Amino acid sequence: VQLQASGGGLVQVGGSLRLSCAASGRTFSRYSIGWFRQAPGKEREFVVAISRSGSSTDYADSVKGRFTISRDNAKNTVYLQMNLLKPEDTAVYYCAADYGSTLYPDLISEYGYWGQGTLVTVSS
Repeated sequence: VQLQASGGGLVQVGGSLRLSCAASGRTFSRYSIGWFRQAPGKEREFVVAISRSGSSTDYADSVKGRFTISRDNAKNTVYLQMNLLKPEDTAVYYCAADYGSTLYPDLISEYGYWGQGTLVTVSS
């Protein structure tokens, strides 16, 4: 599967953005999807993940209550709605795919397919 992340941009503190992760192929519904982010000078970190059907989600504590992940398998797309953005949310956001169920959705090593990343900048 090939992934294409989009929707990043510059937004002010408290603003919102919606990221999209579009996938190629006809087996998208067989993949768990995760979002990770990497800020300048920092390691890549887990943000959120969603199961194949969309019935199960996992969020990092830092984004709970502000970010919402969803997926539309008919459109081969996962969405990340980001509200109440903070300067510390500034990073390159990557979507990633894992075939089947993901036992540890917050681990980078679980994912075999990665998109190219989209930059989110939150200005104060």
